[in-house]
Amino acid sequence: MNCKQLGNTAVEIPEIGLGTWDYHAGPEPLRAGIDAGALFIDTAESYGSEPIVAQAIRGIREKVFLATKVSRGHLRRAEVFEAVEQSLRRLETGWIDLYQIHAPNPAVPLEETLDAMEELVDAGKIRFIGVSNFHVAELERACRAMRRYPIVSDQVRYNVADRSIEHSTLAWCQAHHITVIAYSPLGRELQRLNDCDPHGVFSQLARETGRSMAQIALNWCLCHDGVVAIPKASSVAHVLEDCGASGWRLSAEQFSQVDKGILSRQRTGIDSLLRRLAPAWATSLLKKCLRRLPSSLRRRLN
Repeated sequence: MNCKQLGNTAVEIPEIGLGTWDYHAGPEPLRAGIDAGALFIDTAESYGSEPIVAQAIRGIREKVFLATKVSRGHLRRAEVFEAVEQSLRRLETGWIDLYQIHAPNPAVPLEETLDAMEELVDAGKIRFIGVSNFHVAELERACRAMRRYPIVSDQVRYNVADRSIEHSTLAWCQAHHITVIAYSPLGRELQRLNDCDPHGVFSQLARETGRSMAQIALNWCLCHDGVVAIPKASSVAHVLEDCGASGWRLSAEQFSQVDKGILSRQRTGIDSLLRRLAPAWATSLLKKCLRRLPSSLRRRLN
């Protein structure tokens, strides 16, 4: 498993980590990923997966780079302190490697939240501070608010069919040495990437490289400087397949084929805000409706 530098720190993390959003399996797939070198697990207090992660890392905590998040509804100073204690308890650990703000909350001063997180670093409860779903203006404000420690990462949606962050966020993070942690690097479902491949690019490259479609899509993400990916998989086989996306690279020509051949979209700020605020039941209903549509319509609505 290849590693990449975390922000501007001296720490390196695996370029393929293990995502646990909407995770419904037990600890076995996560443990298989760890054994395969994916020693980076991402969770959140809102996911409900922290106890499963605790089981997966039991006895090997020191080997794993562990990331979790404080919810946007818990960003007041006292709430941050309480949230981290609850996460530590559920994760059965004494420290969190990367503690992230799950999403901005305009109702709470960002400076208040980050000041509390810096105190948690001083207390040894967390090692590094990151954010999630932050755009450039929010990142700039967060970086200005830091007094003693840097923002090391921004966790955002990024895959070959959804390149919204390329408009500004990706370049800004690269220029400021902030690691981009790509969530949904295979889309919410692999079928969505297939819908965006009308010319069969994935199939052609799979024959050329001997790699799977998922591995090619993940490797495309990893070809970008400062980007790591955290695909979610609920079976040992799929976890191992995802881990196989590391340790090699698409050639420049192959990268270009994916880059130009897969249809992509740029989400607007309003689109991103609506997705950020949408309740879970609405997201689930939308996914069910999308599955019933022809691929050409799914491509436009993804």
